[in-house]
Amino acid sequence: MHIEFIKAIQFSLLIKTDGRLREYNFRKLKTQGTELFTVNVCTERDNRIFFQVEKADDEWSLIGKDLPKWITENADAIFSATEDELKNWKKTA
Repeated sequence: MHIEFIKAIQFSLLIKTDGRLREYNFRKLKTQGTELFTVNVCTERDNRIFFQVEKADDEWSLIGKDLPKWITENADAIFSATEDELKNWKKTA
């Protein structure tokens, strides 16, 4: 009997978007061939916004409906922070 353990990866990052420092919570989903994360972040009114961030063919993209402008306009900052954190996790794997 072969047992394989897969490390669950989840982390929080503070990213400045729309002039405010916001806490983005990431959880890596198990997928083959792509890097896929579920992400959630709070608004000023304490509503949670849920979306996904995917890296396929070395290109990051946002997946979600009706995302606020402050998320879509700062997608590059989110992608960059995610990439940096992912490098840290790969070092420990």
